[in-house]
Amino acid sequence: MNDSMNEPSAAVAAVAGSFGISLGPLLYYWPRTTVMQFYAQVADSAVDRVYLGETVCTRRHELRHAHWLEIAQMLQEAGKEVVLSTPVLVESDSDIACMHRVCEQTEYLVEANDLGAVNRMQGRAFICGPHLNVYHADTLAWLSGMGAIACVPPLEMDRTALAALAAARPAGTDLEVLVWGRMPLAFSARCFTARHHRLRKDNCEFRCLEYPDGLVASTGEGQPFFTLNGVQIQSASCLDLCAEVPAMTAMGIDSVRVSPHASATLDVVAALAALRSGERTAAPGGLLPAGAQPSNGYWDGRAGIAWQEEHA
Repeated sequence: MNDSMNEPSAAVAAVAGSFGISLGPLLYYWPRTTVMQFYAQVADSAVDRVYLGETVCTRRHELRHAHWLEIAQMLQEAGKEVVLSTPVLVESDSDIACMHRVCEQTEYLVEANDLGAVNRMQGRAFICGPHLNVYHADTLAWLSGMGAIACVPPLEMDRTALAALAAARPAGTDLEVLVWGRMPLAFSARCFTARHHRLRKDNCEFRCLEYPDGLVASTGEGQPFFTLNGVQIQSASCLDLCAEVPAMTAMGIDSVRVSPHASATLDVVAALAALRSGERTAAPGGLLPAGAQPSNGYWDGRAGIAWQEEHA
């Protein structure tokens, strides 16, 4: 056997140790015991930064603010950097109260997911969530002046736009890119899961609990197209840009984000960690949530649902 087969490739060696691994906020509604068990496993994983909190629907009360703080303390004691995320669609008194609780605590860094949260931070350090829609450096510079120290760019940015943002960003501002998970596409005042069950939003019977990875909706031709997740619409496919991590680190991306799902999440984290350390010579492939197909179209400026095998 050729000894070179046992050595990391040049691309892997170039990225070894050069990017952080983040776990985004949990977007689905899971029972409290399931959430606690999941984050106990996260504590033993290679994740560097963990985002916590309810970002989709504040009617989801399996975990309240005190429970998220309990998880945050456990993860911090395990050596993880903890970030508390604010809700994305702030439209009710409960949404506002939830956002205020997150922003007013000072023990953990905050991911601001709307401009109300940015204003509430009052100049303290925060991370720009992907829903602030930071597409160019002027916007990032403005937010940096308001306290932003890192940013998660919108998931639909292609490689050229992302490289331009990385090159022109304010000094000292980190960039974190979503590389794996169903893509959050839109939010609405209407609850799509409740409507599917012919229920009103304020009497939804918490049906989201029945769908640990969301409810997939198909076109008339039977093609999986969207995933219904309460007031959130996601892709039915799973974004998989793990093969692009070397290219991302070359353009200056600091961290890659994995979105939590009911399956495969920590396997992807482990594979990325192996890639980072040089133990793995290729990006993880074939690791997907149950029933999902991969997609990477946005990376090349194509339809997001597209999948180009050669990238993997």
